[in-house]
Amino acid sequence: MKFHLIDRIEQIEPGKRLVGIKALSLAEEYLGDHFPVFPVMPGVLMLEALVQAAAWLVRLEQNFSKSMVVLSAARNVRYGNFVAPGGILRVEVELLKTEGDITKFKCIGTVGDGQTAVQGRIELKSFNVADFFAPAAAADERIIAQLKEGFKLIGGSEAII
Repeated sequence: MKFHLIDRIEQIEPGKRLVGIKALSLAEEYLGDHFPVFPVMPGVLMLEALVQAAAWLVRLEQNFSKSMVVLSAARNVRYGNFVAPGGILRVEVELLKTEGDITKFKCIGTVGDGQTAVQGRIELKSFNVADFFAPAAAADERIIAQLKEGFKLIGGSEAII
């Protein structure tokens, strides 16, 4: 199962920062179990929202040349307020440094009037599946095409791609 945790991109400064939002609905599948009488967004999914926002910035920086952008490290992650149904998680990721295929970010997710829900530093690693299994080059091309379409759907500019 794949969770899409960035509903809309509000601001992009290529190579610098990205701001996105996740509007939490009671219809989110995972809320039935977390927690039935007090539904809130799980902390690991708040972190994943930060990762997904940062991954969009990496893809832009690399001109969508890599099919995979995955979390390789999370440091100093702290949680504050809950994100409940009807609430909006606003995520802001700031690119700190790129070293080869590793990109480092400072991230924060806020709710309400700027109350911190999650914050930390993350590192993302980017690669193509064909780097490890050459016959997968066609799969990389299909994944990248889908990512470009998804980027447009959440407010990424076609002119940027």
